[in-house]
Amino acid sequence: MNALDLLRFAWGALKGHRLRTALTLLGMAIGVGAVILLTALGEGARGYVTNEFMALGSNLLIVLPGKTETTGNAPILGGTTRPLTLEDCEAITRRVPRVRRLAPLSVGSARVGYRERRRQVTVLGSTPELLPVRHLQIGIGRFLPDVELDRGAPVAVIGRTVQSELFGSENPLGQPIRIGDWRFRVVGVMAAKGQSLGLNMDDVVIVPVSSALRLFNQPSLFRILIEVGAHSEIDAARREVMTVLKERHDGEEDVTVLTQDSVLGAFNRILGALTLALAGIAAISLSVAGIGIMNVMLVSVSERTPEVGLLKALGAPPRQILRVFLVEAVLLSAAGGLLGLLTGYVGSVILSQTFPALPAHPPTWAVISALAVSLAAGALFGVLPARRAARLDPVLALAGR
Repeated sequence: MNALDLLRFAWGALKGHRLRTALTLLGMAIGVGAVILLTALGEGARGYVTNEFMALGSNLLIVLPGKTETTGNAPILGGTTRPLTLEDCEAITRRVPRVRRLAPLSVGSARVGYRERRRQVTVLGSTPELLPVRHLQIGIGRFLPDVELDRGAPVAVIGRTVQSELFGSENPLGQPIRIGDWRFRVVGVMAAKGQSLGLNMDDVVIVPVSSALRLFNQPSLFRILIEVGAHSEIDAARREVMTVLKERHDGEEDVTVLTQDSVLGAFNRILGALTLALAGIAAISLSVAGIGIMNVMLVSVSERTPEVGLLKALGAPPRQILRVFLVEAVLLSAAGGLLGLLTGYVGSVILSQTFPALPAHPPTWAVISALAVSLAAGALFGVLPARRAARLDPVLALAGR
């Protein structure tokens, strides 16, 4: 019996028990499809985070109050020993020539009102440099005025959602709004931006940084965003910023300066581990499907005992019988793997179209691994039934025992 005869024989056996074959295929397809879809989801999350950070440019430094790490990874815990101040910003701008732009950032939450309408929003305090540093755009009006850092101004720039909720179709420019107990005049409306690094930029109000610090009675800035001239200057600029702040803080290294690459690297490591964990969880279902193939093949051997006896009576050696049942098991797993691959790809396409910001594409290693494991599972779990069939006594097998 050549290879083509083996395939025909196995295919005929599978067609003879269509329901059982279909259920086995479904089990293997679910396992492979789960691996493809979950790894696509993990890679999509990694791509989303990467795109969010790359949208800020590649020459960004982020200064945080409080010393948390010495490796440059994103901080988890840590206390502030000394606040970051506007004077620190001025010192960095003056003494670090590699700094192209610097935007201090203060963050708080307050109720914003216009006439009888009220809305709880995130309030950002910054300077005109925030616009190019964060790659934001003005829709109508203008951005914050260029004044001294320590000088506040009763002006505000609002997001699209804030404009819609407070003003409706009315022109907001020049209108007074109340933020907490303070009055501000709207000078501009941001262009639609949506979510950016976890913050809905359409639902914010931006005011001068000194006004925000007084509004929320904050002793320290939330962050300092620094843009350098070229990506190759990132490390040198980081060291110079640390030197300046250490001198200003009585020789103590009580701040954390993150590079964009280090933050992105930390996220990539976390999301890479998550992708592998998801793949491992999904791979368990492949093992379950493999056990299902073994059970099906054991039942098949029991039902086809006279057929095996006839083959042996016609002179088929045990090795040939072994191959017959192994080919049948591998065919089941291969067909189930291909069906699962198709299902996983369709699912990832639907996911990408439903959430365009999430580039959910399965990695090549996951596709190859899922197919290889499905084939290996079929062959491995098909060995026991095949060996059982090969060891049957031809006389007893013909008698159906």
